[in-house]
Amino acid sequence: MKISDVRTIVTGALTVEPALQSGTRGTAYTYQDSTIAATTLTISSYENLPIFIDEADRHQQAYWGSPQIASYHGKKINERVQALMLAQHASWVDFGVTDLANTGDDDTAQITVSAANIDDLIRAIKRKIRANNGDELAVEHGYFCVWRAPDLELLEALIQASGFSTADVALKSGVPSSFMYMGMNHYLSTDHTANHLFAGVRKVGKDLGLLRGTWGKVKFLENPATADGELSGLGVVSRLDYGFAFPSDATPATQRVQEMGIDVNVS
Repeated sequence: MKISDVRTIVTGALTVEPALQSGTRGTAYTYQDSTIAATTLTISSYENLPIFIDEADRHQQAYWGSPQIASYHGKKINERVQALMLAQHASWVDFGVTDLANTGDDDTAQITVSAANIDDLIRAIKRKIRANNGDELAVEHGYFCVWRAPDLELLEALIQASGFSTADVALKSGVPSSFMYMGMNHYLSTDHTANHLFAGVRKVGKDLGLLRGTWGKVKFLENPATADGELSGLGVVSRLDYGFAFPSDATPATQRVQEMGIDVNVS
């Protein structure tokens, strides 16, 4: 994620990798070709959340004042960013039934997540990333998967049945909505696009841009103006300015950066 007041942010990745070559002492060597392709992140999309409180209501109720409204804005915008990010699944690499079984790649056939296969699914996601030389990136940043609530319930049951101290803690306290297990960071979201989970390596292969000048800021407007004139009361307004960028799948076959973001197709 990049938070910036710059509209356009350009990053690059190798699309043609140089290769090591043999050499002979005392003789000249030749330079290897390499190509860097630009990925452009443009922060240009915009949504807002205007809420109006009538002047009389401001004074006659004490349960929803300005601090509570501002906190509500923050929660709604965070939820919206999460939903927008999860809706970008078409920009990630597919993972389906044959990926899980290790009999194919980039499959769109939907997986039925169950108690019998959720641990296999975690291992298979990590295998796909490792097969594309992403393990070093995962060691640096961490593997992750964003689950739906029913999936997390299955994972919780698996942990509680596995024995040892991890199971004891899970039996006593359950599992939080963000935790580490089997070498992977697990997160909960209720904002998935239907039939898609998001997994991969954190901080690699996907960019979300947020405008620093508007992110997390709420404005309070006395008697806000409308097309029909002023309203008697308080306007509470926040906005979300954002953009997405994902690398091209033309990155080297030895380390496909796009493989670090995985669209897990589920039923």
